[in-house]
Amino acid sequence: MRRRYLLALSGGTALTLTLPLSIPRPARAAAGTWSVLIAPEAVRGHQEAGAAVIDVRMPPAYGQGHVPGAVNLPYPAWRGPRQNPGSLIPDDQLTRMLQWAGVAGDTPVILVNEGDSPSAFGATARVYWTLKSAGLQRIAIVNGGYRAWAAAGLSLSATPARRAPATDVFRIADTWAMDRAAVRAVVEGESDALLIDARPDAFFNGRTRHPAAGWAGTLEGAVNLVHDSFFGSDGTLREDRGAVRTLARAAGWAPGRPVVSFCNTGHWAATNWFALSEIGGIENVRLYPESMVGWSRAFGG
Repeated sequence: MRRRYLLALSGGTALTLTLPLSIPRPARAAAGTWSVLIAPEAVRGHQEAGAAVIDVRMPPAYGQGHVPGAVNLPYPAWRGPRQNPGSLIPDDQLTRMLQWAGVAGDTPVILVNEGDSPSAFGATARVYWTLKSAGLQRIAIVNGGYRAWAAAGLSLSATPARRAPATDVFRIADTWAMDRAAVRAVVEGESDALLIDARPDAFFNGRTRHPAAGWAGTLEGAVNLVHDSFFGSDGTLREDRGAVRTLARAAGWAPGRPVVSFCNTGHWAATNWFALSEIGGIENVRLYPESMVGWSRAFGG
């Protein structure tokens, strides 16, 4: 017997998830070494201890091969509507997704992206940020994603994985977010924060814009720190706290000063948030989720 879930996603699309009812819940993960970035070889041990693996790639890629035991929750399911894709998904949608994936509040979660570009990393960074904002304590990203897993010669599966459903209810808190009103206060000089634009130069300087944006350009007073600055030549995120802090200082950060990361739709900006907060250990780094698309549609250029 199977239970079928139909998730209504933003933008009018739907995601159908089918789950066997007979699979027991894995044992809770035991305490042990945990890192926000992990190598492919470390995944299996965490899975055996009860961690859930979530593959955020689209179903066709997932179906061609994935980490054994990984469930598929494609990145679009974590995004807002087409006209403002960086906006937060509703709490009830997040709850349905995580319940289907067998994720409870104390479940460690490992995220997998395609691993073919810094932009692909941004997908898992945004999901990581969402999960942390929802209260999960142990979240990790496979550095190098699916490509690194396959390159390491580890086993692959083409069979969709399922976990026993969970029942916890989740709510996205604003601990690591800054909303439009708060960003406006920074722009207008009513409060202080370092505004960091994660987009490539052409966006930052207004030579191009996202198709959903109302106008080209950036927030007044923002500095540019492109999201791919944190990656090494091998395409993986550098796990170097000192290097991250050096880049942050060059951008204008000083200890104690709040930081707001934004881009077009909170995707590239999630990478900057992850690098600065989770690798660099910088406190009070916030993500402006809707970023320039939401801002430009709300305020004329």
